[in-house]
Amino acid sequence: MYITPSHQPHQNAGLIDSFFQDSPPLSAAVAETNQLFFASAANWKPGNHQLGWLDKIKSLWTKQEEPIKLHYTIVEEGEVYPDWKPELDREYENLQKKAAQIVHVNPGDDLQRALSGGGKTVCLAEGTYLVNELHVPSDTIVKGAGAGKTILKLVDTAPKRSFVLTNENHVKGNHHILIEGITFDWTLERLRPDEKSSSGNNRSSCLTFAHVTYGWVKNCDAVNPGLHCYDVSSTLYDYSGDGHRARGGSRYVWIDGCTGSGFGDDGITTHHSDYIFISNCFMLDPSGRSHKTGFSNSNGFEVDDGSRSVWLVNNASARCFGGVEVKAHATSSAAANVHIIGHLSENDNRSFNFRHIGHHAADDPDSKTARFLTATRIVSVHPIYTDLYASSKPRALTVSAYQHVVINGLRAIGDPSYNYKELPIAGIQYKAKHVHLQDVSMRDFATAGASLKVFGGANKPDFVTMKNTHFANCGKKPLFIAKDIANASSENGTTA
Repeated sequence: MYITPSHQPHQNAGLIDSFFQDSPPLSAAVAETNQLFFASAANWKPGNHQLGWLDKIKSLWTKQEEPIKLHYTIVEEGEVYPDWKPELDREYENLQKKAAQIVHVNPGDDLQRALSGGGKTVCLAEGTYLVNELHVPSDTIVKGAGAGKTILKLVDTAPKRSFVLTNENHVKGNHHILIEGITFDWTLERLRPDEKSSSGNNRSSCLTFAHVTYGWVKNCDAVNPGLHCYDVSSTLYDYSGDGHRARGGSRYVWIDGCTGSGFGDDGITTHHSDYIFISNCFMLDPSGRSHKTGFSNSNGFEVDDGSRSVWLVNNASARCFGGVEVKAHATSSAAANVHIIGHLSENDNRSFNFRHIGHHAADDPDSKTARFLTATRIVSVHPIYTDLYASSKPRALTVSAYQHVVINGLRAIGDPSYNYKELPIAGIQYKAKHVHLQDVSMRDFATAGASLKVFGGANKPDFVTMKNTHFANCGKKPLFIAKDIANASSENGTTA
């Protein structure tokens, strides 16, 4: 085991780096990913989709998909960040000035009253605060004594739909909010043991930013939420169809150094929001209780419906359904322009899972929006079967429906004694197009079928290239490319 429940997420980068001692330096790898991605994305050709009368009606409560502005990933003095982060940093300094007034609060004080009006820093002393959904106004800093020391805990009578903490106005929106050094406890034990833990839409989470511009969550812990530990969201989720996005999304939010466990659905998730930065976080051991037993799509990190321009840097996940899932439901726009730099997944069922549900089968409509993904230095350690989703087969990586995908640096490590039932470990499949993989090393999947498989069939992928792949103790045919795929190639592959 590489990561224990007490793992400190700021150690993620060092752990991930240890798997890439035989690779180019991080700065060189990221620069190469940038180059490969921009070259691929330049060939994107959006479909010619005419708006019908129903689309025009839906525009009353949604917004149409708009062009995506592409950005570079920067590596500087060991730090990795998107090139738009300086705007976040400037607004962080502005928040420090706007919230210069200091208010001290102790357990038992009226915390909601202390927050009212905004324009202040509210410092929470060590202890447990029983709350009934806190609402944070704009221009506010809420600072605890540290995760595990300052605890915000929902009262036993709180409705299932409650958040522990959220911004004040989900409709009009809020801006400039910093939450730091706090544990959020959703008090799951107040529900019956067999009760579904979420109430619907974007409710029932520990911390939700809905329609927030310029938000920060730093060094917090979230335990046992009915839905999500941390949700960067729009006013409401929206399912008006591929090509539509919800109004009231969040923008410019950074979650850093946070942990979460026991989540009913996902650890950290985003919906219909732009310019999101998630770094140095660790999500583990979901309950899956927002789903039907045995069908819990509970991911450590999820970039979901309509999210765009999301960076995930040096995160870790353990014992989830998915380590990182980039996806959308069939009736929503796909998450797009998502960039993963460094992730360690241990004992997740599907370490890295990229898909647009409802757009995979031959007779499904092609996705209008599933595009632009990169993953640099990602690690899958022993993906396993899980009771969370009993029928799901273990995978280190799956790419489905997405176009213009670059995977640069994948390490997948199995257990030679584990029964992978002669099934593949990584798959490029289901209408994926323009997918490039390089610097791939997979080992100890002795009981698997193909360790890396490019699937064929009526819904086969196309334009798949692989370079510098290495397989050790990976069964009879480590790399398999279906014969009916005309545009697929492998260069410099080795087997041991």
